[in-house]
Amino acid sequence: MDTILIVDDEKNYPLILSAVLQEEGFETLTANSGQEALAILEHSDVDLVLTDMKMPKMDGIELLERVKDSDPELPVIMMTAYGTVEKAVEAMQKGAYSYILKPFDNEQLILYVNKAMAMYRVVKENRQLRSAVESRYSFGNLIGKSKSMQAIFDTIRKVAPATATVLIEGESGTGKELVAKSIHFNSPRRNQPFVAVNCSALAESLLESELFGHEKGAFTGAISMKKGRFELADQGTLFLDEIGELSPSLQVKLLRVLQEKAFERVGGMRPISVNIRLIAATNKSLREEIRKGRFREDLFYRLNVVPIMLPPLRERLEDIRLLTAHFIQKYAAERQGVPPVTGLDKEVERTFFDYHWPGNVRELENVIERAMVMCPGGTIKVDDLPKDFRQNLQNDGLNLDGMAAQATLYETLAHVEKEMILRALKKADYVQAHAAALLGIGKSGLNQKLKKYGIDVSGFMDNPE
Repeated sequence: MDTILIVDDEKNYPLILSAVLQEEGFETLTANSGQEALAILEHSDVDLVLTDMKMPKMDGIELLERVKDSDPELPVIMMTAYGTVEKAVEAMQKGAYSYILKPFDNEQLILYVNKAMAMYRVVKENRQLRSAVESRYSFGNLIGKSKSMQAIFDTIRKVAPATATVLIEGESGTGKELVAKSIHFNSPRRNQPFVAVNCSALAESLLESELFGHEKGAFTGAISMKKGRFELADQGTLFLDEIGELSPSLQVKLLRVLQEKAFERVGGMRPISVNIRLIAATNKSLREEIRKGRFREDLFYRLNVVPIMLPPLRERLEDIRLLTAHFIQKYAAERQGVPPVTGLDKEVERTFFDYHWPGNVRELENVIERAMVMCPGGTIKVDDLPKDFRQNLQNDGLNLDGMAAQATLYETLAHVEKEMILRALKKADYVQAHAAALLGIGKSGLNQKLKKYGIDVSGFMDNPE
């Protein structure tokens, strides 16, 4: 819903205009001075300013200049009497969208407002498009040639054109928000807002206001109306990260929004309907949270319409070379006056394949970025790697983090066997005959185990046997 700020020093005039514009479906805010208007603009989302020209202390021209300093593209319509037409022309020269002469009839006002709103909607759409292009959140920015990532790419292709809710699960640092953005920017909503909220970053009371907005006076400090993320994401995509951190009461409210497609602002009584595509993400097992009574089962099924499980980096090691090349290129421009980095030393590459990567892709990016700062030549060597990373290497034992606490002996042994095979392959630089020798088994036996555990070595064909 578009919001208009009406500014006039005559006490009743903004109220009259507000009633007229609300009948046309607009939301309105009112102010009786330029200073009051600026305070509202600081804390509220406004799509148009309708201001009188002649006001004490701060006139319409000064208010226009202050508005344009803050947002040059926000449309401002000036209301002026016949005696101040010259001032209105000056306002147009300083960026006002238009001016309207008092007295005017309602139809004339609505015509001006609708034209300004149509223009600003195009401006906002172009902003979103520029943001999408500049951020380069396209399908190609998801890096991976492993079978697991190719399967995820296929799911994104299928789900992007739809409106179904998506639940992305995966460890921290696996790229859940990047997947959400890829879905959005490859969907029909690509030119509409992509709005992200981290559900673990705010206290419950603040998060409710952040999601649903609040009315003026709803609580201490609510000095004006504020739209929530649901409203800001209208016609676009809302991404709720760390959804497993929602409190029970907010889970109930979110479930109601998903069921009824409407909500009220905090302190409000009027239902607000929005058209959004919801994508949620979590690094927790929501099924385990349900079992422990910490997450609603009915909400889970509302969210889990299309599930996407992102694999940890240690389970798609064949993507490390691609990811490393991508991050080297990304941070190449930050190297000034030194030779460009062209790749990794073989020892560093083996180290990367042998590491557990608890921070996943995010940790790999951090290591590459820091190593490029320290690397004096064209190849990143072990001594260029961050000191804390090298210390982590010494403590990186056989990984059992993926095992459930109630795993059976058979499941545990199978997990250890798979980990040992992966480690041997990495140490042998993915030469299968050498890996089999390290394991003390024959090559045919290794091939059978590769099939048993679904280990794909096709990504390492540039290391022939």
